[in-house]
Amino acid sequence: MEHITSTPTVKAPAERFSGDIYLNMIESPTEPARLATALVRFTPGARTNWHSHANGQTLYITDGIGLVGTRDGTVVRVCAGQTVKCPPGEEHWHGATDTTLMAHIAMVVGDAGGDGTTWLEPVTDAQYATALTTTTR
Repeated sequence: MEHITSTPTVKAPAERFSGDIYLNMIESPTEPARLATALVRFTPGARTNWHSHANGQTLYITDGIGLVGTRDGTVVRVCAGQTVKCPPGEEHWHGATDTTLMAHIAMVVGDAGGDGTTWLEPVTDAQYATALTTTTR
């Protein structure tokens, strides 16, 4: 057993996120395990860039209200206790609403080359504004 009492909080890199986002790594994969897990906290209006994962991604919402959007225009509103699974290769983004914080545990199964994430361009302010008004749930 390994008891980890805390991990440092770091600010997410600006080249992959818009707004203020903070990360606490829960598990960084070491062979043979390949699961990367992090607690991610989004301030109001903050969001990831568009991205995809070779093996998909699971998001478990722990606090607040957020949005998860896909390239086809689907946007779901999420809150604490809900889970979203993004399939392998699906381009998506996630973040807080414009008025509330949102936190989630992000889980990604990587491959031998890393976590399998492909980072793309930022979600524009216009795309985000549309997402705020077109959620499907």
